[in-house]
Amino acid sequence: MRLFFISLFLIGITLRLYAQQADLAPYIQLKPTSAGKHYVEITSDVDTTWGRWQERGYNFGFNKQLTPMYTQVNGILSTPYMIQVRGNEEERNKKRWGFHVFEGYARDDKSRITMLLNKHIEEEKPVAELYYYGTVYNHSNEAYNWFRIGSDVRQHSYLFSRDKAIFYGSLRLTNALTLGRIGKDDLVMEEPEKDAENNYEEDAKYVNYRELTQGGDGTIFYDKDRDIVVIKIKGKWMKVAVEALPEGVEYPF
Repeated sequence: MRLFFISLFLIGITLRLYAQQADLAPYIQLKPTSAGKHYVEITSDVDTTWGRWQERGYNFGFNKQLTPMYTQVNGILSTPYMIQVRGNEEERNKKRWGFHVFEGYARDDKSRITMLLNKHIEEEKPVAELYYYGTVYNHSNEAYNWFRIGSDVRQHSYLFSRDKAIFYGSLRLTNALTLGRIGKDDLVMEEPEKDAENNYEEDAKYVNYRELTQGGDGTIFYDKDRDIVVIKIKGKWMKVAVEALPEGVEYPF
């Protein structure tokens, strides 16, 4: 009799474990590769009623009719290899807008570091972009915070935002320095009302005007309408004096 009850107990445990495995089967699966070899695949359901879909930080850029719910890991992810994000046949439902490959949220749970791929083509090539997006939630200059590269020491390293970069450290070039070529066709004196992403050409012209207006002493550019280099000294624009090359000096380019 004792053996009978022990057998029933073991059968009960086995059935419970089997039921738990059956419940997890659609979500955690061992996928076979070659004989005796497997990899793990983790999947969440598509659920349009999920509470997190009500929050912008979760739903923005996703189609909740097609996108699975976020998979939560309550611990630190660590790997001796690497983390990889790849495209797929439903990329726009697997990455935000089909472009974002990384997001890290700040303490306010609204501003974030974002890395994305191939949202834009510029200078005839696809672009990878990295920025610190704030809480304004538009494409204005004010929407972007500083992104520091080099160290976490204030007033050191190099700061980048939407339309400005500040280099606290020295800059060494191993090639030529080309000044901005700006003429009247590259300037707009009033900030365009349309969204900067959709009206980027006109907005860029306003940025030119704003930075030349607000730039302090030492601001320099190439006036392409007059073929002169000008610099601001004591609040006044002045022409930089140049002269022809010395006799016998020539360059093969």
